[in-house]
Amino acid sequence: MANKPIRKPEEAAAVAHPDRADPAAGGLNTLRVRGGLVTLRGLLQRPLASYYLLLSCSGLLLVIGLVMVFSATSVDALGRTGNAYSPVVQQGVGAVVGLGAFWWCQRLPVRTYRAMAPVGVWLAILSMFAVDALEFMARLRSDPDGVPRPLHLGPVYAQDRWLSFGSVQLQPSELGKLALAVWAADVLARKGKDIVAWRSLVFPLLPVTVLLLGLVGLNDFGSMACLLVMVTGMLFVAGVHTRVFAVLFAGIAAGMVTLIAMPGKSYRVARLTTFLDPSAADRNGPAYQFFRGVYAIANGGWFGVGLGGGHLKWGHLPEAQNDFIFAVIAEELGVVGCFVVLALLATLTYTGLRIAARVDDTFRRLVATGIIFVIAGQAVINIGGVIGLMPITGVPLPFISKGGTSLVATLAAVGVLASFARAEPAAAQVLHSRPPGRWERLLWAPLPALPAEPRTSTRGTAGQAVTRR
Repeated sequence: MANKPIRKPEEAAAVAHPDRADPAAGGLNTLRVRGGLVTLRGLLQRPLASYYLLLSCSGLLLVIGLVMVFSATSVDALGRTGNAYSPVVQQGVGAVVGLGAFWWCQRLPVRTYRAMAPVGVWLAILSMFAVDALEFMARLRSDPDGVPRPLHLGPVYAQDRWLSFGSVQLQPSELGKLALAVWAADVLARKGKDIVAWRSLVFPLLPVTVLLLGLVGLNDFGSMACLLVMVTGMLFVAGVHTRVFAVLFAGIAAGMVTLIAMPGKSYRVARLTTFLDPSAADRNGPAYQFFRGVYAIANGGWFGVGLGGGHLKWGHLPEAQNDFIFAVIAEELGVVGCFVVLALLATLTYTGLRIAARVDDTFRRLVATGIIFVIAGQAVINIGGVIGLMPITGVPLPFISKGGTSLVATLAAVGVLASFARAEPAAAQVLHSRPPGRWERLLWAPLPALPAEPRTSTRGTAGQAVTRR
């Protein structure tokens, strides 16, 4: 009798269980998929999974951003200044400063964040007031039809939403996002269950938030929209009653209509009408940027024309290095490149929400929610404007767009999330079970506090309640 052929384990399983081998019934591919999902679930259940996910996603997005800034700016910079590397060097300096902010923020304890919260939010309000006041006075002293000339108060002046101190430029709206997230979380955490009452919600949260939103929205409508997304998400997580949101959304709608219809802001109306009816818009006028972005996306196809091979960024796509850098990614890296960026942003959003769900402190939960809502909301607003699903608002794409202040603020916010990820109960226990060396704690981050053990009450011999930790 001839010897039977030796089968592989998969083939033997298919012979023993024909129903499993049938592709219509699942087959071996289904078993492999299930095995992969089980492995992924096991990796996500590890105590420090949130921390490593946060670092990996942020690091990859940072590298992609530096590469795409160089691709989007090198040709234009070479023609203007003769140095193709100057814009990416500036972005690299912002990345180094941002990594320093990340390192510093992940080392701070919660009490420091809560102590610094009022100072941070009032500094943001004062800086935004300075920007609006200086730009308003510059418009008063300029010709009505001319470009406003910045009003210099010594080395200080404001122009295009930037506050400059000599050669150092800051965009206060970017710093205000993190400041408002920490301050609002501190207020909501202190209110506790009283937040359901109107009186507790109105003071001091409402006036300070409306003041900051108004100052930001005067010259930066997109950043104001991001702040609204952040505050709304934090209120929802804090447990504010649903009827509050009806009044809140009515006030938001009225405020947005007022800001859009303001004198001197006709470009906002043009962007809105372009979004509502692109076919009727002037392609060489207000709709020029939108249609150039659409052409770049269409030119990319599935796999793009190659990194650095896009041509619409050569003076044909306004703000290619900033607001419309996603169109450059679509043209040069195609649908595949866009999917990678979207997948990383989605994973970062999941990680932030995971941290918010796992920490055992209300303040940390609310701050993590605010940070991830503002990052995800800003990404949605930017990409939605580029692909035509939302009106163009002029906000940068987190980690990717050129802009030092935005990059520093984003990396600082990630540092706050990293601090909270290490403070997850399971993560803190693991870190204390195998503590790093003294120099490692000094150079990287101190050990987080151990979670408080739940209290249990038992009866003593004399019938008295004895509390144990």
